[in-house]
Amino acid sequence: MKKYQPRQIDGVLLLDKPIGISSNQALQKIKHLFQAKKAGHTGTLDVLASGLLIICFGKATKLAGTLLNANKSYQVTAKLGIKTTTCDAEGEIVATKPTDNITRELVEKTLQKFRGEILQIPSMYSALKHNGTPLYKLARKGIEVKREPRKVNIYELKLLDWRDDLLKLEILCSKGTYVRNLVDDIGASLGCGAYVTELRRLSVGKFTAEQMYTIDQLQQLYKSGDFPAIDAKILSTEILLIP
Repeated sequence: MKKYQPRQIDGVLLLDKPIGISSNQALQKIKHLFQAKKAGHTGTLDVLASGLLIICFGKATKLAGTLLNANKSYQVTAKLGIKTTTCDAEGEIVATKPTDNITRELVEKTLQKFRGEILQIPSMYSALKHNGTPLYKLARKGIEVKREPRKVNIYELKLLDWRDDLLKLEILCSKGTYVRNLVDDIGASLGCGAYVTELRRLSVGKFTAEQMYTIDQLQQLYKSGDFPAIDAKILSTEILLIP
């Protein structure tokens, strides 16, 4: 396949980030596939999370800040009866409790407590920085620092399914919401603990999952040398300015 030099590309790509790679790793893959001179993303997804990661190319990187205040939606699966250090499957189990007393009525009643404006204490395993250092790096060294509660809004919190101690929820929330913390808090309120087993971002502001492309789809176009087709997946920079 013919090689060419990095190109000046402007616009937005809606990527379906797969589980198992960081947001930066996904960004670098896309930057290589498009041979873009400049690229960045607008909001980190955990390694264990999948879904919408917005990639900005060239001039669009200067407008990425317009998405900082955008609401986001997620689909999350939570395992009841277990609490972990990281509030997800990567962490160590710190407590297990029976779930025999958990009923659908209790779950629905508990979810109601977390709708609307709530306070969250960011996890020590979040990317939030303390004196310039991400909290998760401090946590891995066994260092814990005080985190102030933050106000966030949970606009929608729907119970989609519940079986075998697995809760499947759909969440629409404001910026700054930590879904792992939300699940951990719901588990604590139920009295049994809970952690995230699956997390998928469905939307960021007006951008939705239906508009996404996978890395595999883009790689196939790259390998075929069909660069007009791969470039056609890029949305114009101006779309970031449209409410």
